[in-house]
Amino acid sequence: MKTTPTTPPRPFDVTAIFPQLAPLARTATRLFPRPGSPSPQDSSIGGPLLWPADEPWPHCEGPHVVDGINPALPPADVRLERQILAAQRVRSLTDLEQQALVRIRPPRKGPAWPAVAPYEGPIAMLPVAQLYARDVPDLHAPQGVDLLQVLWCPFDHPIMPRTALFWRDAATVTDVLTTPPEPSAMQFDGYLPEPCLLNPEQVTDYPDHLELSEELRAQLGDRNAWRTADADHLDASHLEESFDRTYASGLQELRDSEFASFLPLYYDNELAGAPGWKVGGWPRWGATDPTPRNCPACGHDMDALLTIATFEDNDDSSWLPREESADASTGLARYDPRQPTAVQIASGYDQQLYICPVSPEHPHLELMH
Repeated sequence: MKTTPTTPPRPFDVTAIFPQLAPLARTATRLFPRPGSPSPQDSSIGGPLLWPADEPWPHCEGPHVVDGINPALPPADVRLERQILAAQRVRSLTDLEQQALVRIRPPRKGPAWPAVAPYEGPIAMLPVAQLYARDVPDLHAPQGVDLLQVLWCPFDHPIMPRTALFWRDAATVTDVLTTPPEPSAMQFDGYLPEPCLLNPEQVTDYPDHLELSEELRAQLGDRNAWRTADADHLDASHLEESFDRTYASGLQELRDSEFASFLPLYYDNELAGAPGWKVGGWPRWGATDPTPRNCPACGHDMDALLTIATFEDNDDSSWLPREESADASTGLARYDPRQPTAVQIASGYDQQLYICPVSPEHPHLELMH
């Protein structure tokens, strides 16, 4: 049995304890990507795009340099390797499959792979996301268009892929490009999204504690503010259990001092911004502190557009969706529920895209969170 993923209710209504957060609420659409076989008419991650046959496919001019530590593989080899490794979970590999794995990643001689020179010339970009406005409530498309297509170059520029955004009216695309070009190599396997269908769900986001006023941050760190909350609003057992998972100390005086620093993190992880792939909402910070998001063309505050996430969230998070993710015949998960798209940004961060609300023609902004 398979059910549509849905977000469990938050442990409690944080605005009942901190009403100052209510005006800061934003909606976000969690995308819940799951491996599938999308068509150009579907909203998807890593799926085929509704791309006009007579429109040039986007290429990145570079530079494209491999690091000599990771092999730069073509998309076809990465797809084949994933297919073979998935089969290995349930059966023994054939001789041909074992030979294919050795061909794709031959034993390395010495500390580095041999190919470390720059790739000359432009490289075809890869589809990352296709989002129809009909499916994603928080995709506020410009007037006259109803489809967003996101592509990226599978090389770091300088620390994450360079993205390209295309807005279009889907009804005007009558002849679809069926075999788009692909790059000859990718810097990292995690820059090839696994084709996924989406299960969009709208949720409410609140800002990270680092984006709040000093006064409100101080209140979030005040244990008495949480203790005096109405019991109908605060599930104290969930708060204590989450603290115990984070801090193993049994010394009461140490627990009390740690609790003050734990509370803002608990708010961030359990009550503020939803994790995973999403459209709109508030960003979750971690790799860096919050930074101004101003349009490079006009200086206007930019809006969060798309979060490209490495992970949907931690295994013990209350954000994990309610769904059936195991194969009834084997009892094994058909995919990694924390990383269904196989995308990985750096060592496990998110890439956030921002757009200017004044004009979609202005350059977008990319940040790593």
